[in-house]
Amino acid sequence: MILNRRQVLCQIGAGSLAVGALAALPPHGAQAADTVDVTELMKPGPLGEKQLGDPKATNVVIEYASLTCSHCKAFHDTTWKPFRQKYVDTNRINFIFRDFPLDPLATAGIMLCHAAPNNKFFPMVDLLFDHQEKWAFVDDPVSALLGLAKQVGFTQGTFELTLKNQALLDGVNAVKDRGSKVFGVDATPTFFINGARNAGALSIEELDKLLA
Repeated sequence: MILNRRQVLCQIGAGSLAVGALAALPPHGAQAADTVDVTELMKPGPLGEKQLGDPKATNVVIEYASLTCSHCKAFHDTTWKPFRQKYVDTNRINFIFRDFPLDPLATAGIMLCHAAPNNKFFPMVDLLFDHQEKWAFVDDPVSALLGLAKQVGFTQGTFELTLKNQALLDGVNAVKDRGSKVFGVDATPTFFINGARNAGALSIEELDKLLA
């Protein structure tokens, strides 16, 4: 039997930030507020890093994102593809995606990404951003998530087991908590570019300047 919405929200913690808080987030890139300790920033969380590009590249871009965030989706829809083609696929940077779910559904989504069969973390992140409106803001998000999860190889059984995985939930929350408490992340998306914090959905032009 498929978990219902209430069961999922209870399982992954109803104390997270509400989706309504997204309205206050900055729609565009902002000036770098400050620079954090890069050595500390580069320490991986309990689930390891989700990385693309050259892990030894001089330039490092870390994105803290939430799968239900409209501004994260805006970055994904408008900037991610050209950014990936120009900097990631050419190994010009080390790109790291980190969890910062703003609500229980975002937590469920990123848990599924971490558990996606055959290491399909990034394909599932893309899938959930591409179809955000079909699962994040509907009456039955759990059934919608299950339908999408099946596209990357989940079964109903593995889907439900993933959402009940306490160690996975703890790992996601640890990344979010450290991002907030240690590095001052308080909105999504937030980017750290060689240690400098930049909040908001950066454009490719803004990223070009920051990586010049």
